[in-house]
Amino acid sequence: MIMKHTYVGGQSRHSGLEPFDKIYPATGEVIARIEPTSAALLDEIVADAAEAQKAWAATSGTERGRILLRAAKILQDRNEQVARVEVQDVGKAIAEAESGDVPSGPDALEYFGGIARDMPGTYHTYPGAVGFTQRVPLGVCAGIGAWNYPTQIACWKAAPALAAGNAFILKPSEETPLTAYEVADALHEAGLPSGLFSVVQGDHTIGRAICEHPGIAKVSLTGGVDTGKLIIKQAADTLKKVTLELGGKSPLIVFEDADLDDAVGVALSANFYTSGEVCSNGTRVFVHRSIADTFLAEVARRTATIRVGDPMDPEVHMGALISEEHLNKVMDYIEIGKNEGATLLAGGNRVSPQGFENGYFVEPTVFSGCTDDMRIVREEIFGPVMSVLVFDDEDEAVRRANDTFFGLGAGLMTTNLARAHRVADQLVSGSVWVNTYNICPPDMPFGGSKQSGFGRENSRFALEGYTEVRSTYMDLSKFEGSY
Repeated sequence: MIMKHTYVGGQSRHSGLEPFDKIYPATGEVIARIEPTSAALLDEIVADAAEAQKAWAATSGTERGRILLRAAKILQDRNEQVARVEVQDVGKAIAEAESGDVPSGPDALEYFGGIARDMPGTYHTYPGAVGFTQRVPLGVCAGIGAWNYPTQIACWKAAPALAAGNAFILKPSEETPLTAYEVADALHEAGLPSGLFSVVQGDHTIGRAICEHPGIAKVSLTGGVDTGKLIIKQAADTLKKVTLELGGKSPLIVFEDADLDDAVGVALSANFYTSGEVCSNGTRVFVHRSIADTFLAEVARRTATIRVGDPMDPEVHMGALISEEHLNKVMDYIEIGKNEGATLLAGGNRVSPQGFENGYFVEPTVFSGCTDDMRIVREEIFGPVMSVLVFDDEDEAVRRANDTFFGLGAGLMTTNLARAHRVADQLVSGSVWVNTYNICPPDMPFGGSKQSGFGRENSRFALEGYTEVRSTYMDLSKFEGSY
């Protein structure tokens, strides 16, 4: 049985608190015991981080970048190993973990390592004086992660923070505590000084301690809307900077001129990747009435070919959901969809693959005949449940797509270039994808509008989010005062 503790600079730190179980979603078995971090231990970590950060901020951006680049190479070389840990954490298919999810972590380290030396400011001249601005680090920053992409989230948050000269404390989800150690090991082996990256473990108790801690300058959360609102309240007394990447109920609009084969493939990927446990997934699929029947028939045919089972099998397309509790939530929504009058076109059942009878598996599920007022259309399910709706014209599609308090992602399928630009400009969303979905390169910002949050992961916008602007005015002449 694996036992894990708080991690600081390559060393375990003990809190003495009762460990909690880490369960493998594919089998329901306990595979590790994790000791939570106490508030007292968090105080020590913050103090160590604050001391280490002073020297780190004085280190050149070039040297900071080199360490991040070395860490990226270490993780890239260990891709298969880290992917297997991510599968144990999340229950997702190994093919996804190896090809996309885990590599996106070192991609971020590589990107921010490359631009760490380039933190441009401005320069101003005045009669007898000059002024200039600098981007300076905030100090000690923290990240609270979700459980669907633990490697990616750890790197997306830590890389810009460290590149900018901050220390960083990561609290992964208590559902997925293991991959954080892989990232921590890579940073330590790459030469990151002790105290600059720490892993704390636990539930909302330590999360609240992070948000309320006066020595932490910023908290970045990936999670649900309700959690995001709570984080803001908890961080208010210390006026922390906050970045929130929250939930979504994103639209995918399929126009009549779309390539049908591509449209079906994108819709399936936008709903069933990582068993549907993706915040930006395009779960409201709006299809033009003229192609709806053909689209639905092909969706049903291809959904039936999706293999659900052992996440470690490279031929499996969909693994398990994260927990029994979450599976029950998804199944409840499927029943809600039936009761609301939607037509169950595919799936809808819990499944028990041979040898994984106690795992948390559900079939990829498609509802047709949906209307905008249905709960399965308006509420985030965070599971493999696609709702298909029909529209008649472009203006209607845009209006209905925007009729949600979420605004994380949106997509459209069309071969008309003018329409692509026109519709993309009207969608109220942090990210818009045209003829694809959920592509997030590290040099492109990712984040939400409306109640999907604020602030951005990735790109220079994330780097700016871990710094503040200092302005310096320098008088070059003899001072002439009034007194």
